[in-house]
Amino acid sequence: MGISVNDIISLSTARANFSELADEVKAGAEKIITKNGESYVALIDAQRLSYYHQLERERIHLQLTEEASKGLDDIAAGRVKDARSAITALKRRRGV
Repeated sequence: MGISVNDIISLSTARANFSELADEVKAGAEKIITKNGESYVALIDAQRLSYYHQLERERIHLQLTEEASKGLDDIAAGRVKDARSAITALKRRRGV
């Protein structure tokens, strides 16, 4: 669902009409509230916010899985180093 011009509301208008805005949001709209002409906050349904958070967690899990897969590919290809040697080399480069 896209944001239309009617979904962009000034903070003062949002204060004056908060109950009506909340009802619109509960019915599926999303509102962008502006302050001094700039976007300030968004008003969205709590269930939709929960869904957005779930999507973000899933995206993070996919990234972690992808990185783990790359690491396993490196191991299978023999692109590995001894941890102690690698840490010692890093410390030496940093002057620690």
